[in-house]
Formats: sequence, C-alpha cells, structure tokens
Amino acid sequence: TRLIAPRLPRGFEDRTPGEIAAVGAMIDKIKAVYERYGFDPVETPLFEYTETLGKFLPDTDRPNAGVFSLQDDDEQWMSLRYDLTAPLARYFAENYETLPKPYRSYRQGYVFRNEKPGPGRFRQFMQFDADTVGAGGPEADAEMCMMMADVMDALGLEGQYVVRVNNRKVLEGVLATAGVATDEQKLTVLRAIDKLDKFGTEGVKLLLGAGRKDESGDFTKGAGLTPAQIEPILAYVESGTPAAGVEKGSNAHVVATINVLAGLIGGSETGLAGVQELASIFGLVSAAGFGGRVILDPSVVRGLEYYTGPVFEIELTFKVQNEKGQDVVFGSVGGGGRYDGLVSRFRREPVPATGFSIGVSRLQAALGLIGRTPPPTLGPVVVTVMDRDRLADYQAFVQTLRQADIRAELYLGNPK
Repeated sequence: TRLIAPRLPRGFEDRTPGEIAAVGAMIDKIKAVYERYGFDPVETPLFEYTETLGKFLPDTDRPNAGVFSLQDDDEQWMSLRYDLTAPLARYFAENYETLPKPYRSYRQGYVFRNEKPGPGRFRQFMQFDADTVGAGGPEADAEMCMMMADVMDALGLEGQYVVRVNNRKVLEGVLATAGVATDEQKLTVLRAIDKLDKFGTEGVKLLLGAGRKDESGDFTKGAGLTPAQIEPILAYVESGTPAAGVEKGSNAHVVATINVLAGLIGGSETGLAGVQELASIFGLVSAAGFGGRVILDPSVVRGLEYYTGPVFEIELTFKVQNEKGQDVVFGSVGGGGRYDGLVSRFRREPVPATGFSIGVSRLQAALGLIGRTPPPTLGPVVVTVMDRDRLADYQAFVQTLRQADIRAELYLGNPK
C-alpha cells in the first residue's frame, strides 16, 4: 500500500508544549484584567451561517472569497468564522431579551481566513476580544483604551507600548472638506494614510496624488487628488506631530492636536461630533491617569469598513530587525473601535457597540523577543524499571509522587 506523506496544509501550524504553555500563561493574565473591568466570557461556535458573517459574502454560488465555506444537508451555506465580532453581534441579537444592557463580554478562539498564506500570515490564528454592546457614549471607548493599556502593563510591557486613538468621523469631515466623495477614492485615501509609518509624509503625498514607485520599480496607483485636495489631508496627517518643546502624549499635545483637527473639518457636523468625542475620551483618559500611555494619533485609520467612530490600536514601540536587517518598531498587536452598525443587521433598533481584538500569536512573538515568556515547565520525575518482577512497586512509587503533586511517569520504553 502507498504511504501517505505526513504534511500539514499551507497556512496552518502545529503547536508544541512550550508554545501552548506560553500562550496559556499570557491568556490568563489578559483574562484577569478583563474580569477586573467587569467583563464575562462567552463562547460561540467555529461555524456560523455565511449570511451572518455579512460583508465577506461575494456574489458567487460558492461563498469562498476570504472565508472557508461548506453547504449543510439542507443546502444552507455555513462558514468558519472570520473574526469574533460578527458572531458576537449574532449572539447579542439572538439573545437580546435576556442579556444585560450594556452587555460586556470577552471571547477567545481561533478564526479562519481563506487567503494566500505567507511569512507570518496564517489561515488559522487566535484572537482575544473584549466588547461592550449597548453603550453609545465616548466613556465606553475610553474604557476600552484604558483596558488595553492595563493588559499591556499586566504582561510586563510598561513603557514599551502606546494605545493610539483617532476617530473616523473626524477623517470623514476632513475628506468632505477636501471634496473626496466616492467610496473608491475614500478607500484609496485611507490606505495612503495607513502607510505613513512605512513611507513617511512624502510617500503619503504621492499615494494621494498620481501614485508611488518603490525601490523595486513597482508602481502603486494613487487616489488622483489635486494639490488643493491633498493639502488638508496632509495637514490632518501631520496634526499629530507635537510642536517643539511639547511632549508627545501630554495634555498640551492632545489639546493642540484637537484644535488643529477642529480647524480642518470645515462645517462638517460629522467631523465636529468626532472632535467632541475625542475631547471627551482624552478628558476621561487624563482623569484616570493614563496620559502618555493612551495618545491621540490622526494617522490611525484601521482597515475594516464597519468602524463608525473612535478607532484605536496598540503599538509596541521597541525596535526589532525586519527581513532587510533594518531597525523598525515592532508595531501593532491589536486594535478595534466603535461599530454602531453591526448589530443593526439583525435588529431594527440601533445598537451601539465598541470593542477591540488582540492578535494572540503576534503578541506572543513580541513577548518572546524581549524575554517575557514563562520559564519552561520542569520535566517529570522518571521512575525506571530495573526489575520487571517489581513493576507493581515501581507503579506505587510513581503514584506516591503524583499524590504529592510532583510530575512523574513510569518509564515505558525499552528496558535496556
């Protein structure tokens, strides 16, 4: 008979005892912070009906773009969950009558992406989310940012991270002032702003205009904006840079940035609401003693289309070497924001929601780089078999050790 080659599908990985122990220890510390803030666990299944996952449904007979899908025996399409937020929206809507309002929960588990795998990009990975559903005020967003900071401190990352905060409404106001109207252009502008860390202000300027050519000669088409349209967007991106003598993340820096943003939104009501929300969030953050750990950064845009207000990102600020041997900041290990429209797909009444997600593997990799992983578990005491006739005595020795809470095993291998 033909032997089957033992191969793992691309984009998946096996986990070893050391990795499992390290992730387990990290998750216990995160859970302790979430529970201290009054959040309770909930667990949803790996599969949901495909229509529940919403925005990832393409117009094809087989909904497989981005999601792994299969058809049930009653011809209903089901998909492996893509994130932990859409299942939460479904759970809340389905159990609306019985759940407390606001509903505060955390969830941990694997999510699946039917995408091309690459270095550090997996088709199955773990996320750890916390969300407040049913609270519409900026105080719920401020609490998320503070909880993210406390999680980082609990993991021993004090002074090595910032929680960067922005508001999509402010960006909407700036885009309206700049006359960026079509969804396609807006998306291209968002992508350009998101590249600020990578390409700097000049690179963003090129991406807002005709486009940008990189060192390899590859050309990325830009948003095609005029210089007059680019000007307010660049001013917006640069509004987070502190003036000389002003400490980044200080109250003075926050106030100065908010004043600049207020001047860039023109008469936009959406933009004004966003500026007021940011002012409220940072008033609360400052009062609770989180200034400097939670900072205002207008270049944070976050990719997902369902964010409707404040957005935030945890960035680890220590340096690591990239594949080209250059020193770069480690970067984002999680983020989130307000998504007031997601539950409304299931219910008529508006249901506000805010939350964030931690990328478990990425955060674990960061902790490993700075030596923050737990010490390896001590190996078991092995009782060897010197005389086969006394096997029962050896088994009793092992049992005595185990009852004393000592890891122990009887050696079952070759007696030689």
